[in-house]
Amino acid sequence: MSDSIDPTSPQSPRGILASMRIRKKLIVLHTAFSISLGVVLLLAIRPAMSKVIFGAEFDLSEQMMTLLFESDSTLDSPESKQLANAHILIGPEATKELTDQLIFDARQNVGTAIPVPSDGFATGVVRWIPETDQFVLIRARATRARETIRLVYILVIATLIAGYALVAAALEVFVLPKHVYQPIREILDADQAVRDGNQLSEIIPESAIPADEIGSIMRSRNDSIRSLRTHEKELAQALELLEHTAADLHKKNHLLETARKNLEGADRLASLGMMSAGIAHELNTPLAVVKGLVDKLNSQKELSHTEIALLARVVARLEKLSDGLLDFARVRPPMAIEIDLLNLVEEAKTLVEIDRNEQFQENRVDVQNLIESNQIVHGDPDRLLQVFLNLIRNAVDALGATNTSEGSVQITAAMEDRDGASWVNIRVVDNGPGIDATLIDSLFEPFVSSRLDSHGTGLGLAVTNGIVREHGGVLIATNRATDDTESGAVFEVLLPAAKSTNDHSTDINVL
Repeated sequence: MSDSIDPTSPQSPRGILASMRIRKKLIVLHTAFSISLGVVLLLAIRPAMSKVIFGAEFDLSEQMMTLLFESDSTLDSPESKQLANAHILIGPEATKELTDQLIFDARQNVGTAIPVPSDGFATGVVRWIPETDQFVLIRARATRARETIRLVYILVIATLIAGYALVAAALEVFVLPKHVYQPIREILDADQAVRDGNQLSEIIPESAIPADEIGSIMRSRNDSIRSLRTHEKELAQALELLEHTAADLHKKNHLLETARKNLEGADRLASLGMMSAGIAHELNTPLAVVKGLVDKLNSQKELSHTEIALLARVVARLEKLSDGLLDFARVRPPMAIEIDLLNLVEEAKTLVEIDRNEQFQENRVDVQNLIESNQIVHGDPDRLLQVFLNLIRNAVDALGATNTSEGSVQITAAMEDRDGASWVNIRVVDNGPGIDATLIDSLFEPFVSSRLDSHGTGLGLAVTNGIVREHGGVLIATNRATDDTESGAVFEVLLPAAKSTNDHSTDINVL
């Protein structure tokens, strides 16, 4: 195995040992262990070796002290002697190397040799001579003992080195190649096979897996690869099934799209029929105005300027209603221009008064337009006119059915904030009998009507609701509150408020 490692690898771990290969790690650790063991061993035997040297030199010094005192002639000489393996100090020279404690011990033990610590040359003994009040210090160096101890140290170090070499050789020859390097090489080769897409070689053979921790890692890796391949097969099957499902779904979507287009044609025909019925319903009012003015023209041969202008507006409205069918066929979106609500509702009120003139006279119905001036909304004025025309006319018809003598219809408008958006709430409130509870949920559906006479076709509110929704608004029908002094119906038209002049967007928000 190569001992090199890429130091630029982004995944290289930190630390001296962490960046090394296994061989280097073992060499470093084994060397550090052997050195530490040698130091500990030498420190452990050093006190014993020191005692051996101390005892040998003490015995030798004591023997020389005995021989010295047995020879009287030697003690007469006050001179010190420096021999090759011994130092003999007598008198003041000896006293200089003695501590007070040694001097005291020597005086207390007359005739006894007192041990003296080594001065670097050798250990010695001291003895006091009472007759002359002198001290004799002898240091005898045990050369052979010291050489023997030095040999012991050399043998210990050689033993450690030999043990280190044997362990290193055993690791490199018998342990690492078979139990470490070879398994790691098998893992690397199998991983390379995975990267190369060679599935035949990506599983490590069981015969190459050892029965140790590395073998557990290798078996775990094999299990992971097998599990990964199993998941890949399952994923491939799922993708294949998904492709079949997508293809089938594409076919079904194509069939649904074809069916939808067919249904659109049928739905547009049905809607066109309903629209035609609604247009026929709405034509009644302007036609009645035209008929009344024509009758007056036949009888009186003239019309006032106001009536001529009204006739022009009614004819224009008839044209708009006719264009509505074409607009429906072309699916033309409603216009989005600024409309003054006060004028729009006032025109609707005028048209209803002409169409329902008899009811106004008989029941004295009072239609009050309480909308303030400069109340602006965005929308199609012709379509919104139809909305308020239907609502006011329905309220007047409801009052006519009750035969009340003081019928009242009030139209108001106010700004409201709902869900973070500004709305204009136009309310049409009457004091009639109100809406039948059984009809409220289906009131805006086509052909639903509570008036079974010639005036009611059940399309007015359906068309009205459709126009309001085209403008991004909501039409709400309720009865007056129970705590109110009068009964009656309440129709609320919620339309998006006109945007500021600084906002150039003309989009209509949908509730």
